[in-house]
Amino acid sequence: MSALPKVAWIGLGIMGSPMSENLIKAGYSVTGFTLEQEKLDRLAAAGGAAAGSIAEAVRDADVIITMVPASPQVEAISYGPDGILENARRGALLIDMSSITPQTSVDLAAAAGEKGIRVLDAPVSGGEAGAIEAVLSIMVGGEQADFDAAKPVFEALGKTIVLCGPHGSGQTVKAANQLIVAVNIQACAEAVVFLEKSGVDLAAALDVLNGGLAGSTVLTRKKDNFLNRDFKPGFRIDLHHKDMGIVTDAARNVGAALPVGATVAQLVASLRAQGDGGLDHSALLRAVERLSGRQI
Repeated sequence: MSALPKVAWIGLGIMGSPMSENLIKAGYSVTGFTLEQEKLDRLAAAGGAAAGSIAEAVRDADVIITMVPASPQVEAISYGPDGILENARRGALLIDMSSITPQTSVDLAAAAGEKGIRVLDAPVSGGEAGAIEAVLSIMVGGEQADFDAAKPVFEALGKTIVLCGPHGSGQTVKAANQLIVAVNIQACAEAVVFLEKSGVDLAAALDVLNGGLAGSTVLTRKKDNFLNRDFKPGFRIDLHHKDMGIVTDAARNVGAALPVGATVAQLVASLRAQGDGGLDHSALLRAVERLSGRQI
């Protein structure tokens, strides 16, 4: 039986830390790099190795996984003399699990190919809970052979793992995911305010709604957030604002109308402008409450 590939993990945030730890639990050797020392300490405590730079982290890696906030960060860690492409070995597999524009993924794959580095774009859905529980949905863009090689790694991180097409396809599907999630959260938030103002037992109402056609993973995952007004970030409004920009721009480029999505994108943007960008995206409830005359 061949040894498991050596993994470099770049980006140890809300999602990246538990995901990298799940790889360690699955028996992988993981060397990580991020800018915050306490997150490197957490990785080391879980059995990983902390690197002092991107170059150190990726130098001997067979698989390099990146999980950073947006396209500018992906470009910053990938390009330049201190970046991944200049320091990874030929034949390494770079898996970007960030949520970025499809074009950024296409460009990265082309640049990496010139260095003999294979690339998959593999954004995820499931939030912090899904990352901790290793039940993420992973949508992948790239070559079939590279997807097949990465499948065991993905299986340590998620449950629904699908190759969606060529480079950039994973990011396109992720953009659609974020559109659906945002609209769903907004609908749930409006229902919560409607139910409360009507004097209905909210917990009972959400339970029965979630058992019928109105039920959803969003309502299952976010019900307690709504009930307790607990907006500790599992996925920040700031990041969903970024993602709504990606999907609205991509839709415009292909001529797809998103009338409801565009409205929700503006509601996300307005919540962020009111200073709630660091809260969980379930905080869309706060915006509905404000519109409904509730002082917050």
